[in-house]
Amino acid sequence: MLKSTLFAVSALVLLGVASGCASQVAVTDPDERASAVVQDYALAIADPLRPASEVERDPLRKPAEMLAFAEIQGGERIADVRPEEGYFSRLFARAVGPEGRVYAVVPNQTAARENAFADTLATDYPNVTRVTGALEDLTFPEPLDVVFMGQEYHDFVIPRFGVDVAKMNAAVFAALKPGGIYVILDHQAAPGAGTAVVGTLHRIEGSALRAQVEAAGFVFDGETRVVRNPEDDHSLSVFDEAIRGRSDQFVYRFRKPN
Repeated sequence: MLKSTLFAVSALVLLGVASGCASQVAVTDPDERASAVVQDYALAIADPLRPASEVERDPLRKPAEMLAFAEIQGGERIADVRPEEGYFSRLFARAVGPEGRVYAVVPNQTAARENAFADTLATDYPNVTRVTGALEDLTFPEPLDVVFMGQEYHDFVIPRFGVDVAKMNAAVFAALKPGGIYVILDHQAAPGAGTAVVGTLHRIEGSALRAQVEAAGFVFDGETRVVRNPEDDHSLSVFDEAIRGRSDQFVYRFRKPN
């Protein structure tokens, strides 16, 4: 099965990227489709359309590991919720290929500034479509394989953002195919903080987020520690220059039951 094969072969693409051979990863695997997916990861990372400012962030953001953890496959339908400048949307667009589709979802609250970002993504990548609307009413013209939120979920919990998070998670659940996955990357808060510092430190405790998502019917399906930072004591705002870009982060994968 392709999804289960991804984990076995993802290390090979990491070796290829690390050695500077991102465009020429050789993979020996009985499942040729899995090999093609690994190649897509390497090509996505080597995409010449990626801005240099984004490429510079790769050592901290771990794009190959993130694509593998999200089980991205060619031809999939993905929603990237509030992509802003599009770090992950660009990777997704290349990884799913011309038969896939990436929906760059811009919340109404930030549309005045961020629609332009999503429109640029749609211009650069023919398989990207901007969707602007209320997060509680997320709808798409087709069932999705993956919904992704990168460092944004905590913002939606901030009261002044005006999002009903329970309804948002229910809308994500409804948008996914049975067996589809919901992947959330966010900044870790101190133990016991829950959601109390979402508006000040821009962090959320992973256990609090997990409880909210599971309440919508999702099943927790694992986490990766590739962007964890044990040296972060969780006391600073993620925008503080002492920790910016290097905050302790968690990545959770949730699955919609079949």
